[in-house]
Amino acid sequence: MEITGQQISILERLKNNGFDIVAFPMYENYVGVRKGNCAALLAPQDSGGFHIFGQPSYLVDGKLGVKTFQGDGHYFVSKKEKLAATPERTNELDSFEAELAENLLPRA
Repeated sequence: MEITGQQISILERLKNNGFDIVAFPMYENYVGVRKGNCAALLAPQDSGGFHIFGQPSYLVDGKLGVKTFQGDGHYFVSKKEKLAATPERTNELDSFEAELAENLLPRA
């Protein structure tokens, strides 16, 4: 994957704000970002920026999790592993998503 100078600047901004740039092997066409227990995939845009691919995720056993509802409550699930979607975990994911979106906005 080739990235532009503008995209490198965005990744540097993310890193300076506590995000780690990571790779998720099943998603090699995307740039992974992680902070705390949350992660997201970034898709390069032709215009030079990134957009969030899919939804940011809470990590379950180091893998991207999906929030689901099962008969006994809400969970973050990845394959056969699951974590309860507690208010603390949900708040962490919401904060991560808001901070990531803010850092992806164009800067003058």
